[in-house]
Amino acid sequence: MRLGVSTAVLVLIAIPAFAQTAPDAPGANASLSPSAQGDVSVTIYNNDLALVQDTRRITLPRGSSRQDFPDVSAQIRPETVTLSAPDAAIVEQNFDYDLLSPGKLMDKAVGQTVTVVRTNPATGAETRESARVLANNGGTIVQIGNRIEVLGDNAHVVFPSLPAGLRARPTLSITLDAEAAGARPVTLSYLSRGLGWKADYVALFDERAGKLDVQGWVTLSNTSGTSFANAHTLLVAGTVGGDDNDDNGYRPNRFQMNRQPRGNQPGTETSAREQLGDFYVYPLSDRTTIANAQTKQVSFLNVAGVPAAKAYFYRNTWLGKLDEAASVDTVLKFSSSKSGGLGDALPAGTVRVYMRDVRGSPQFIGESAIPHTPMGSALALKTGEAFDVKILPVVEKREKIGDTRWRTTMSYRITNARAEGVTVEVAQAGLDNWWHDTRIVDESQKSERADADEAVWHVAVPANGSASLTATFDTRY
Repeated sequence: MRLGVSTAVLVLIAIPAFAQTAPDAPGANASLSPSAQGDVSVTIYNNDLALVQDTRRITLPRGSSRQDFPDVSAQIRPETVTLSAPDAAIVEQNFDYDLLSPGKLMDKAVGQTVTVVRTNPATGAETRESARVLANNGGTIVQIGNRIEVLGDNAHVVFPSLPAGLRARPTLSITLDAEAAGARPVTLSYLSRGLGWKADYVALFDERAGKLDVQGWVTLSNTSGTSFANAHTLLVAGTVGGDDNDDNGYRPNRFQMNRQPRGNQPGTETSAREQLGDFYVYPLSDRTTIANAQTKQVSFLNVAGVPAAKAYFYRNTWLGKLDEAASVDTVLKFSSSKSGGLGDALPAGTVRVYMRDVRGSPQFIGESAIPHTPMGSALALKTGEAFDVKILPVVEKREKIGDTRWRTTMSYRITNARAEGVTVEVAQAGLDNWWHDTRIVDESQKSERADADEAVWHVAVPANGSASLTATFDTRY
Protein backbone atom coordinates (compact mmCIF):
# COMPACT_ATOMS: atom_id res chain seq x y z
CA MET A 1 0.00 0.00 0.00
CA ARG A 2 1.29 3.47 -0.90
CA LEU A 3 0.75 6.08 1.83
CA GLY A 4 2.28 9.07 0.03
CA VAL A 5 1.44 10.65 -3.28
CA SER A 6 4.08 9.77 -5.81
CA THR A 7 4.67 10.73 -9.40
CA ALA A 8 5.79 7.17 -10.09
CA VAL A 9 3.01 5.38 -11.97
CA LEU A 10 2.22 1.67 -11.77
CA VAL A 11 -0.47 0.97 -14.36
CA LEU A 12 -3.10 -1.45 -13.08
CA ILE A 13 -4.95 -1.79 -16.36
CA ALA A 14 -4.93 -0.16 -19.76
CA ILE A 15 -5.89 3.51 -19.35
CA PRO A 16 -6.37 5.96 -22.24
CA ALA A 17 -3.15 7.79 -23.04
CA PHE A 18 -4.60 11.20 -22.27
CA ALA A 19 -5.16 10.14 -18.65
CA GLN A 20 -1.49 9.40 -18.04
CA THR A 21 0.98 12.13 -17.17
CA ALA A 22 4.67 11.42 -16.96
CA PRO A 23 6.73 13.02 -14.19
CA ASP A 24 8.31 16.36 -15.01
CA ALA A 25 11.63 15.88 -16.76
CA PRO A 26 14.46 18.37 -17.28
CA GLY A 27 13.46 20.67 -20.08
CA ALA A 28 9.87 19.44 -20.02
CA ASN A 29 8.66 22.96 -19.21
CA ALA A 30 11.05 24.82 -21.46
CA SER A 31 8.07 26.20 -23.34
CA LEU A 32 6.92 28.08 -20.23
CA SER A 33 8.04 31.71 -20.20
CA PRO A 34 10.50 32.69 -17.42
CA SER A 35 8.67 33.35 -14.17
CA ALA A 36 9.34 35.97 -11.53
CA GLN A 37 8.17 33.54 -8.86
CA GLY A 38 10.59 32.32 -6.23
CA ASP A 39 10.34 29.24 -4.03
CA VAL A 40 6.66 28.30 -4.43
CA SER A 41 4.47 26.10 -2.25
CA VAL A 42 0.86 25.41 -3.26
CA THR A 43 -1.72 23.85 -0.95
CA ILE A 44 -4.77 22.79 -2.99
CA TYR A 45 -8.20 22.08 -1.51
CA ASN A 46 -11.12 20.18 -3.03
CA ASN A 47 -13.41 23.18 -3.45
CA ASP A 48 -11.67 25.32 -6.12
CA LEU A 49 -9.38 26.94 -3.58
CA ALA A 50 -5.62 27.03 -3.07
CA LEU A 51 -3.12 28.66 -0.74
CA VAL A 52 -0.05 29.96 -2.59
CA GLN A 53 3.13 30.80 -0.67
CA ASP A 54 5.87 32.40 -2.78
CA THR A 55 9.23 33.35 -1.28
CA ARG A 56 11.25 35.79 -3.41
CA ARG A 57 14.52 37.60 -2.70
CA ILE A 58 14.26 41.32 -3.37
CA THR A 59 16.40 44.38 -2.72
CA LEU A 60 14.69 47.23 -0.89
CA PRO A 61 15.87 50.81 -0.45
CA ARG A 62 15.56 52.40 2.96
CA GLY A 63 12.18 54.00 3.47
CA SER A 64 9.12 53.77 1.27
CA SER A 65 9.23 52.04 -2.14
CA ARG A 66 6.81 50.36 -4.51
CA GLN A 67 7.62 46.76 -5.37
CA ASP A 68 5.97 44.77 -8.16
CA PHE A 69 5.28 41.04 -7.77
CA PRO A 70 4.42 39.70 -11.23
CA ASP A 71 3.21 36.14 -11.90
CA VAL A 72 0.77 35.93 -9.05
CA SER A 73 -2.42 34.01 -9.77
CA ALA A 74 -4.81 35.80 -12.10
CA GLN A 75 -7.59 34.63 -9.75
CA ILE A 76 -5.92 35.87 -6.59
CA ARG A 77 -8.18 37.01 -3.78
CA PRO A 78 -6.43 40.31 -2.97
CA GLU A 79 -8.10 40.62 0.43
CA THR A 80 -6.29 37.47 1.57
CA VAL A 81 -2.75 38.68 0.75
CA THR A 82 -0.18 38.68 3.52
CA LEU A 83 3.50 39.56 3.09
CA SER A 84 6.31 38.71 5.45
CA ALA A 85 9.45 40.85 4.99
CA PRO A 86 12.14 41.28 7.67
CA ASP A 87 12.35 44.90 8.88
CA ALA A 88 9.70 46.10 6.41
CA ALA A 89 6.01 46.94 6.71
CA ILE A 90 3.22 47.08 4.10
CA VAL A 91 1.86 50.56 3.41
CA GLU A 92 -0.42 49.82 0.44
CA GLN A 93 -1.13 47.07 -2.08
CA ASN A 94 -2.78 46.98 -5.52
CA PHE A 95 -3.63 44.04 -7.75
CA ASP A 96 -3.33 44.86 -11.46
CA TYR A 97 -5.63 42.37 -13.15
CA ASP A 98 -6.12 44.36 -16.39
CA LEU A 99 -3.99 42.07 -18.55
CA LEU A 100 -2.52 43.07 -21.87
CA SER A 101 -4.54 41.87 -24.88
CA PRO A 102 -5.44 43.33 -28.31
CA GLY A 103 -8.95 44.18 -27.11
CA LYS A 104 -7.77 45.80 -23.87
CA LEU A 105 -5.05 47.71 -25.74
CA MET A 106 -7.61 49.15 -28.14
CA ASP A 107 -10.05 49.96 -25.30
CA LYS A 108 -7.34 51.98 -23.55
CA ALA A 109 -6.51 53.81 -26.80
CA VAL A 110 -9.97 55.38 -27.14
CA GLY A 111 -9.39 59.13 -27.49
CA GLN A 112 -5.70 58.65 -28.27
CA THR A 113 -3.75 59.03 -31.52
CA VAL A 114 -2.38 55.88 -33.17
CA THR A 115 -0.90 54.90 -36.52
CA VAL A 116 -3.04 52.89 -38.95
CA VAL A 117 -0.97 50.71 -41.29
CA ARG A 118 -2.52 49.27 -44.46
CA THR A 119 -0.94 46.76 -46.84
CA ASN A 120 -1.79 46.66 -50.53
CA PRO A 121 -2.58 42.96 -51.23
CA ALA A 122 -1.40 43.29 -54.86
CA THR A 123 1.93 45.07 -54.33
CA GLY A 124 2.63 44.54 -50.65
CA ALA A 125 3.25 48.27 -50.24
CA GLU A 126 2.41 49.81 -46.86
CA THR A 127 0.73 53.15 -46.18
CA ARG A 128 0.66 54.84 -42.77
CA GLU A 129 -1.81 57.41 -41.46
CA SER A 130 -2.34 59.06 -38.11
CA ALA A 131 -5.76 58.37 -36.63
CA ARG A 132 -7.69 59.13 -33.46
CA VAL A 133 -9.55 56.18 -31.92
CA LEU A 134 -13.19 57.16 -31.37
CA ALA A 135 -14.66 53.86 -30.09
CA ASN A 136 -14.00 50.14 -29.79
CA ASN A 137 -17.44 48.51 -29.45
CA GLY A 138 -17.77 45.42 -31.63
CA GLY A 139 -15.34 47.11 -34.04
CA THR A 140 -12.79 49.90 -34.02
CA ILE A 141 -13.94 53.33 -35.23
CA VAL A 142 -11.25 55.90 -36.01
CA GLN A 143 -11.09 59.46 -37.38
CA ILE A 144 -8.48 60.06 -40.08
CA GLY A 145 -8.43 63.69 -41.10
CA ASN A 146 -12.02 64.63 -41.93
CA ARG A 147 -13.31 61.09 -42.46
CA ILE A 148 -14.63 58.44 -40.06
CA GLU A 149 -13.71 54.79 -40.72
CA VAL A 150 -14.34 51.36 -39.29
CA LEU A 151 -11.06 49.45 -39.44
CA GLY A 152 -11.18 46.28 -41.54
CA ASP A 153 -9.01 43.21 -41.95
CA ASN A 154 -6.55 44.98 -44.23
CA ALA A 155 -5.36 47.35 -41.50
CA HIS A 156 -3.47 47.06 -38.28
CA VAL A 157 -2.71 49.62 -35.61
CA VAL A 158 0.65 50.75 -34.23
CA PHE A 159 0.60 52.22 -30.72
CA PRO A 160 3.19 54.76 -29.55
CA SER A 161 3.47 53.19 -26.08
CA LEU A 162 1.70 50.87 -23.65
CA PRO A 163 -1.21 52.53 -21.81
CA ALA A 164 -0.85 52.87 -18.07
CA GLY A 165 -2.44 50.10 -16.03
CA LEU A 166 -2.06 47.26 -18.52
CA ARG A 167 0.16 44.39 -17.46
CA ALA A 168 1.55 41.54 -19.51
CA ARG A 169 1.24 39.26 -16.47
CA PRO A 170 -0.93 39.34 -13.32
CA THR A 171 0.95 41.64 -10.95
CA LEU A 172 0.59 42.56 -7.30
CA SER A 173 2.07 46.00 -6.47
CA ILE A 174 2.97 46.58 -2.83
CA THR A 175 4.34 49.72 -1.20
CA LEU A 176 6.79 48.77 1.54
CA ASP A 177 8.46 50.84 4.23
CA ALA A 178 11.88 49.33 5.02
CA GLU A 179 13.91 50.21 8.09
CA ALA A 180 17.17 49.59 6.25
CA ALA A 181 18.30 49.09 2.67
CA GLY A 182 19.42 45.68 1.44
CA ALA A 183 18.39 42.33 -0.01
CA ARG A 184 16.09 40.08 1.97
CA PRO A 185 13.66 37.14 1.49
CA VAL A 186 10.03 38.18 1.18
CA THR A 187 7.21 35.64 1.48
CA LEU A 188 3.95 36.40 -0.29
CA SER A 189 0.91 34.33 0.76
CA TYR A 190 -2.59 34.46 -0.70
CA LEU A 191 -5.68 32.40 -1.51
CA SER A 192 -6.65 31.81 -5.13
CA ARG A 193 -9.46 30.31 -7.16
CA GLY A 194 -8.81 28.27 -10.28
CA LEU A 195 -6.75 25.49 -8.68
CA GLY A 196 -8.34 22.21 -7.69
CA TRP A 197 -7.95 18.47 -7.44
CA LYS A 198 -10.09 15.38 -7.29
CA ALA A 199 -9.59 11.69 -6.70
CA ASP A 200 -10.38 8.93 -9.19
CA TYR A 201 -10.16 5.22 -8.49
CA VAL A 202 -9.59 2.34 -10.90
CA ALA A 203 -10.78 -0.98 -9.42
CA LEU A 204 -10.21 -4.40 -11.01
CA PHE A 205 -12.65 -6.96 -9.58
CA ASP A 206 -12.04 -10.71 -9.69
CA GLU A 207 -15.45 -12.19 -8.86
CA ARG A 208 -14.31 -15.82 -8.65
CA ALA A 209 -11.46 -15.03 -6.29
CA GLY A 210 -13.47 -12.42 -4.39
CA LYS A 211 -10.58 -9.96 -4.69
CA LEU A 212 -10.24 -6.32 -5.71
CA ASP A 213 -7.20 -4.39 -6.92
CA VAL A 214 -7.51 -0.62 -6.51
CA GLN A 215 -5.39 2.21 -7.83
CA GLY A 216 -6.08 5.80 -6.75
CA TRP A 217 -5.28 8.79 -8.93
CA VAL A 218 -5.09 12.47 -8.04
CA THR A 219 -6.11 14.78 -10.88
CA LEU A 220 -4.76 18.33 -10.55
CA SER A 221 -6.28 21.14 -12.63
CA ASN A 222 -5.13 24.73 -13.07
CA THR A 223 -7.38 27.37 -14.63
CA SER A 224 -6.00 30.23 -12.53
CA GLY A 225 -4.36 31.98 -15.49
CA THR A 226 -0.89 31.49 -14.00
CA SER A 227 1.62 28.64 -14.02
CA PHE A 228 3.45 27.59 -10.86
CA ALA A 229 6.89 26.17 -11.67
CA ASN A 230 8.67 23.53 -9.60
CA ALA A 231 6.17 23.92 -6.76
CA HIS A 232 6.08 22.00 -3.52
CA THR A 233 2.49 20.73 -3.60
CA LEU A 234 0.14 19.59 -0.84
CA LEU A 235 -3.39 18.30 -1.40
CA VAL A 236 -5.94 18.64 1.38
CA ALA A 237 -8.92 16.26 1.47
CA GLY A 238 -11.94 17.59 3.30
CA THR A 239 -14.40 20.46 3.16
CA VAL A 240 -12.80 23.74 4.20
CA GLY A 241 -15.26 26.32 5.49
CA GLY A 242 -16.76 28.68 2.91
CA ASP A 243 -20.00 29.67 1.21
CA ASP A 244 -19.53 27.59 -1.91
CA ASN A 245 -18.03 24.34 -0.68
CA ASP A 246 -19.10 21.33 -2.69
CA ASP A 247 -17.19 18.45 -1.05
CA ASN A 248 -15.54 17.68 -4.37
CA GLY A 249 -18.90 17.62 -6.10
CA TYR A 250 -20.39 14.92 -3.82
CA ARG A 251 -23.70 16.15 -2.44
CA PRO A 252 -26.34 13.43 -2.75
CA ASN A 253 -29.89 14.76 -2.67
CA ARG A 254 -32.74 12.87 -1.04
CA PHE A 255 -33.62 11.06 -4.25
CA GLN A 256 -30.01 9.97 -4.81
CA MET A 257 -29.69 8.80 -1.21
CA ASN A 258 -32.82 6.70 -1.63
CA ARG A 259 -31.15 4.95 -4.58
CA GLN A 260 -27.98 4.07 -2.66
CA PRO A 261 -27.62 0.36 -1.84
CA ARG A 262 -27.57 -0.71 1.77
CA GLY A 263 -24.25 -1.54 3.40
CA ASN A 264 -22.40 1.78 3.47
CA GLN A 265 -21.08 2.37 6.95
CA PRO A 266 -18.57 5.06 8.08
CA GLY A 267 -15.40 3.74 9.66
CA THR A 268 -13.79 4.51 13.01
CA GLU A 269 -10.13 3.85 12.21
CA THR A 270 -7.45 6.56 12.07
CA SER A 271 -5.36 6.63 8.92
CA ALA A 272 -1.57 6.93 9.10
CA ARG A 273 -1.71 9.86 6.69
CA GLU A 274 -0.68 13.35 7.72
CA GLN A 275 -3.53 15.39 9.16
CA LEU A 276 -4.22 19.13 9.22
CA GLY A 277 -6.95 19.84 11.76
CA ASP A 278 -9.87 17.70 10.64
CA PHE A 279 -8.50 17.17 7.14
CA TYR A 280 -6.10 14.66 5.59
CA VAL A 281 -3.04 15.88 3.71
CA TYR A 282 -1.70 14.17 0.60
CA PRO A 283 1.73 15.65 -0.21
CA LEU A 284 3.27 15.04 -3.63
CA SER A 285 6.62 13.40 -2.98
CA ASP A 286 8.40 15.48 -5.65
CA ARG A 287 8.13 19.09 -6.70
CA THR A 288 6.04 19.55 -9.81
CA THR A 289 5.11 22.27 -12.29
CA ILE A 290 1.39 23.08 -12.33
CA ALA A 291 1.03 24.74 -15.70
CA ASN A 292 -1.94 26.96 -16.51
CA ALA A 293 -4.72 25.28 -18.50
CA GLN A 294 -3.25 21.87 -17.62
CA THR A 295 -4.59 18.68 -16.09
CA LYS A 296 -2.03 16.47 -14.37
CA GLN A 297 -2.46 13.01 -12.83
CA VAL A 298 -0.35 11.27 -10.21
CA SER A 299 -0.90 8.01 -8.34
CA PHE A 300 -1.53 8.00 -4.59
CA LEU A 301 -2.90 4.52 -3.80
CA ASN A 302 -2.08 1.04 -5.05
CA VAL A 303 -3.57 -1.95 -3.21
CA ALA A 304 -3.99 -5.50 -4.50
CA GLY A 305 -6.04 -8.48 -3.29
CA VAL A 306 -8.62 -6.65 -1.16
CA PRO A 307 -11.54 -8.94 -0.16
CA ALA A 308 -14.66 -7.97 -2.13
CA ALA A 309 -17.99 -9.49 -3.08
CA LYS A 310 -20.81 -8.89 -5.52
CA ALA A 311 -24.36 -8.47 -4.24
CA TYR A 312 -27.81 -7.76 -5.65
CA PHE A 313 -30.13 -5.10 -4.26
CA TYR A 314 -33.55 -3.59 -4.95
CA ARG A 315 -35.35 -0.87 -2.98
CA ASN A 316 -39.10 -0.50 -3.55
CA THR A 317 -40.95 2.72 -2.77
CA TRP A 318 -44.12 2.64 -0.69
CA LEU A 319 -46.94 1.22 -2.84
CA GLY A 320 -44.41 0.89 -5.63
CA LYS A 321 -45.55 -1.47 -8.39
CA LEU A 322 -44.42 -2.32 -11.90
CA ASP A 323 -46.17 -3.63 -14.99
CA GLU A 324 -42.97 -5.30 -16.16
CA ALA A 325 -40.10 -6.76 -14.17
CA ALA A 326 -37.08 -4.49 -13.62
CA SER A 327 -33.41 -5.30 -13.20
CA VAL A 328 -32.05 -5.30 -9.67
CA ASP A 329 -28.93 -3.30 -8.86
CA THR A 330 -25.51 -4.94 -9.03
CA VAL A 331 -23.49 -3.91 -5.97
CA LEU A 332 -19.78 -4.21 -5.17
CA LYS A 333 -18.99 -4.51 -1.47
CA PHE A 334 -15.56 -4.02 0.15
CA SER A 335 -13.90 -2.23 3.06
CA SER A 336 -11.39 0.57 3.61
CA SER A 337 -10.23 -0.95 6.92
CA LYS A 338 -6.59 -1.59 7.72
CA SER A 339 -7.28 -5.28 8.27
CA GLY A 340 -8.96 -6.89 5.28
CA GLY A 341 -9.50 -3.68 3.32
CA LEU A 342 -7.81 -0.84 1.46
CA GLY A 343 -6.20 0.36 4.67
CA ASP A 344 -6.54 4.06 3.96
CA ALA A 345 -8.76 7.13 4.15
CA LEU A 346 -10.29 7.80 0.73
CA PRO A 347 -10.81 11.32 -0.65
CA ALA A 348 -14.15 11.93 -2.37
CA GLY A 349 -14.13 10.86 -5.99
CA THR A 350 -15.37 8.35 -8.52
CA VAL A 351 -14.67 4.61 -8.38
CA ARG A 352 -14.61 3.00 -11.84
CA VAL A 353 -14.85 -0.78 -11.78
CA TYR A 354 -13.41 -3.22 -14.35
CA MET A 355 -13.53 -7.00 -14.77
CA ARG A 356 -11.50 -9.23 -17.07
CA ASP A 357 -13.35 -10.90 -19.94
CA VAL A 358 -12.71 -14.49 -21.07
CA ARG A 359 -9.71 -13.25 -23.08
CA GLY A 360 -8.19 -11.68 -19.97
CA SER A 361 -8.77 -8.07 -21.06
CA PRO A 362 -10.12 -5.59 -18.46
CA GLN A 363 -13.58 -4.28 -19.38
CA PHE A 364 -15.48 -1.43 -17.74
CA ILE A 365 -18.60 -2.53 -15.83
CA GLY A 366 -19.69 0.60 -13.97
CA GLU A 367 -18.82 3.51 -11.70
CA SER A 368 -20.01 5.13 -8.51
CA ALA A 369 -19.18 8.32 -6.59
CA ILE A 370 -17.98 8.13 -2.98
CA PRO A 371 -17.80 10.93 -0.38
CA HIS A 372 -14.75 11.54 1.83
CA THR A 373 -14.51 8.10 3.45
CA PRO A 374 -12.72 7.37 6.76
CA MET A 375 -10.52 4.31 7.10
CA GLY A 376 -12.46 1.31 8.38
CA SER A 377 -15.59 2.11 6.38
CA ALA A 378 -17.78 -0.47 4.68
CA LEU A 379 -18.58 0.44 1.08
CA ALA A 380 -21.47 -0.79 -1.08
CA LEU A 381 -21.26 0.72 -4.56
CA LYS A 382 -23.83 0.32 -7.28
CA THR A 383 -21.97 -0.57 -10.47
CA GLY A 384 -24.95 -1.18 -12.74
CA GLU A 385 -28.15 -3.16 -13.20
CA ALA A 386 -28.23 -6.93 -13.58
CA PHE A 387 -29.13 -8.29 -17.01
CA ASP A 388 -30.34 -11.69 -15.75
CA VAL A 389 -31.81 -10.92 -12.33
CA LYS A 390 -35.24 -9.22 -12.37
CA ILE A 391 -37.90 -8.26 -9.84
CA LEU A 392 -41.62 -7.54 -10.19
CA PRO A 393 -43.20 -5.76 -7.18
CA VAL A 394 -47.02 -5.94 -7.11
CA VAL A 395 -49.66 -4.44 -4.80
CA GLU A 396 -51.76 -7.58 -4.35
CA LYS A 397 -54.40 -6.21 -2.01
CA ARG A 398 -55.19 -2.97 -0.24
CA GLU A 399 -58.13 -2.46 2.12
CA LYS A 400 -59.25 -0.04 4.78
CA ILE A 401 -59.51 -1.71 8.20
CA GLY A 402 -60.52 1.24 10.34
CA ASP A 403 -61.10 4.96 10.33
CA THR A 404 -57.40 5.71 9.93
CA ARG A 405 -55.72 2.39 9.10
CA TRP A 406 -55.03 0.39 5.93
CA ARG A 407 -53.85 -3.17 5.29
CA THR A 408 -51.65 -3.67 2.24
CA THR A 409 -50.33 -6.96 0.83
CA MET A 410 -47.28 -6.75 -1.41
CA SER A 411 -45.62 -9.49 -3.47
CA TYR A 412 -42.18 -9.47 -5.05
CA ARG A 413 -41.37 -12.06 -7.72
CA ILE A 414 -37.66 -12.44 -8.51
CA THR A 415 -36.33 -14.34 -11.54
CA ASN A 416 -32.76 -15.51 -12.13
CA ALA A 417 -31.50 -16.53 -15.58
CA ARG A 418 -27.94 -17.06 -14.36
CA ALA A 419 -26.34 -20.52 -14.20
CA GLU A 420 -25.75 -20.10 -10.45
CA GLY A 421 -28.02 -19.16 -7.58
CA VAL A 422 -28.08 -15.61 -6.24
CA THR A 423 -29.31 -13.81 -3.13
CA VAL A 424 -31.20 -10.56 -3.66
CA GLU A 425 -31.54 -8.02 -0.87
CA VAL A 426 -35.08 -6.59 -1.17
CA ALA A 427 -35.84 -3.43 0.79
CA GLN A 428 -39.36 -2.06 1.19
CA ALA A 429 -39.11 1.65 1.97
CA GLY A 430 -41.68 4.22 3.04
CA LEU A 431 -43.02 2.30 6.03
CA ASP A 432 -42.70 5.19 8.44
CA ASN A 433 -43.83 8.36 6.62
CA TRP A 434 -44.05 10.19 9.99
CA TRP A 435 -46.72 7.98 11.61
CA HIS A 436 -44.31 5.67 13.48
CA ASP A 437 -46.67 2.72 14.02
CA THR A 438 -46.42 0.58 10.86
CA ARG A 439 -46.56 -3.17 11.55
CA ILE A 440 -45.71 -6.18 9.39
CA VAL A 441 -48.53 -8.57 10.25
CA ASP A 442 -47.55 -11.39 7.87
CA GLU A 443 -44.54 -12.28 5.70
CA SER A 444 -43.43 -15.36 3.78
CA GLN A 445 -39.94 -15.13 5.24
CA LYS A 446 -38.53 -13.27 8.22
CA SER A 447 -37.55 -9.66 7.58
CA GLU A 448 -34.87 -7.50 9.13
CA ARG A 449 -36.10 -4.06 10.19
CA ALA A 450 -33.25 -1.80 9.07
CA ASP A 451 -34.96 1.24 10.60
CA ALA A 452 -38.47 2.59 11.17
CA ASP A 453 -38.86 3.33 7.47
CA GLU A 454 -37.46 0.19 5.86
CA ALA A 455 -37.78 -3.59 6.07
CA VAL A 456 -35.26 -5.86 4.35
CA TRP A 457 -35.39 -9.49 3.16
CA HIS A 458 -32.54 -11.59 1.80
CA VAL A 459 -34.21 -13.73 -0.85
CA ALA A 460 -32.36 -16.78 -2.22
CA VAL A 461 -33.15 -17.39 -5.90
CA PRO A 462 -32.04 -20.70 -7.47
CA ALA A 463 -30.07 -20.94 -10.71
CA ASN A 464 -32.34 -20.61 -13.77
CA GLY A 465 -35.29 -20.24 -11.43
CA SER A 466 -37.48 -17.86 -9.49
CA ALA A 467 -38.56 -17.04 -5.95
CA SER A 468 -41.45 -15.10 -4.44
CA LEU A 469 -41.78 -12.99 -1.34
CA THR A 470 -45.04 -11.69 0.19
CA ALA A 471 -45.60 -9.29 3.07
CA THR A 472 -48.64 -7.64 4.63
CA PHE A 473 -48.41 -4.21 6.29
CA ASP A 474 -50.73 -2.33 8.61
CA THR A 475 -50.29 1.42 8.16
CA ARG A 476 -52.11 4.72 8.60
CA TYR A 477 -52.03 5.17 4.84
